Amino acid sequence: MTTLTFWGHACVRFDGDEGGLVVDPGSFSDLDAALDGARAVLVTHEHGDHVAVDALVPRLGAGLPLWGPASVVEALVHAGADPEHLHVVRAGDEFRAAGRHVRVMGEWHALIHPDVPLVPNVGYLVDGRVLHPGDSLVPPDVTGVDVLLTPVSGPWLRVADVIELVRALAPRRVVPLHDALLSETGRTLMENLVARLGGAGAPWRLAPGQSLDLDV
Repeated sequence: MTTLTFWGHACVRFDGDEGGLVVDPGSFSDLDAALDGARAVLVTHEHGDHVAVDALVPRLGAGLPLWGPASVVEALVHAGADPEHLHVVRAGDEFRAAGRHVRVMGEWHALIHPDVPLVPNVGYLVDGRVLHPGDSLVPPDVTGVDVLLTPVSGPWLRVADVIELVRALAPRRVVPLHDALLSETGRTLMENLVARLGGAGAPWRLAPGQSLDLDV
């Protein structure tokens, strides 16, 4: 069985026969649970709620491989990580991590404000069916997405963009992410809007530590 487990905010973990693949272990997530026994890490961009640099450095020193944009790799090396196990990625790259096929897409973080510089942001399509877009809601050139992990909150996010992403990709299942800033009322409101206007059915909300079976 292949499972997807949510570990808070933007962090998820894939588990199956070939071990755990963690995406975006940031400061708002349960890092110990997410990274315990992990075989590989993917990071979408450099913001602290997506990559907890200080927590990752000792694990990388123990041989845990990580893939991310150049700015992420540079931050980790500056903090003392051994570059031997760090891999810079950009849109169009494909590789295997923890036994899973990963395709990289995207280029930039969504605009927060014209006075805030844009940072590189990539999305990851895992095994051709699960998309984690990081902090970008620009629809990528991809079809057949089974599970869309979509942000639902942030200083850069408009619900209209979430709805348009869901409509463009037409995934079978939608899992809300990037929700640490929302109250329970806010989560429910966002999920109802996405369900009513996105056309993908009710979002599959996961509590931290809860898993989704990807084989069904």
